[in-house]
Amino acid sequence: MLQVTVNDKNVFSVELKDGSFVVNDTAADWDAAWQPNGLISILHNGKSYTAIIEKTDRKAKEVTLRVNGQLYKTNIQEPIDLLLSNMGMDLRSMQKAEPVKAPMPGMVLKVLVTAGQQINKGDALVILEAMKMENILKASATATVKAIKVNERTAVEKGQVLIELE
Repeated sequence: MLQVTVNDKNVFSVELKDGSFVVNDTAADWDAAWQPNGLISILHNGKSYTAIIEKTDRKAKEVTLRVNGQLYKTNIQEPIDLLLSNMGMDLRSMQKAEPVKAPMPGMVLKVLVTAGQQINKGDALVILEAMKMENILKASATATVKAIKVNERTAVEKGQVLIELE
């Protein structure tokens, strides 16, 4: 059984029984087919829907779908995820945030965060100029800024730690 959370609020239990999906202990009355153009055609309770997968994050077990123009972010928890969560061990919170390193030699133009600041995945952290181009380095995970290891207007080497996260 999977637990699927949609838009961080609606929770469904989903399982496959005898070749059919069962959602919240009720047989799902729907049919879905992949179209050659990459869209998914869905028939549910006599209504037709069109869906497309916008984004997939296998590590976070998240899928973002657009159904008839509306975005739905789904988080999927497998039995092992549920068991660990019930034991007080969440794999995502146990993963150590990696430090932000310079991907190439360059000049730090601007540091956009401060020590102690909470950041979310995708937040802009540093603007690095390299080969006359500005590159925005973003957070790869939700974390707290532990320390800033560089100053603005200073040169950095490839692989140099710019920001430590915890």
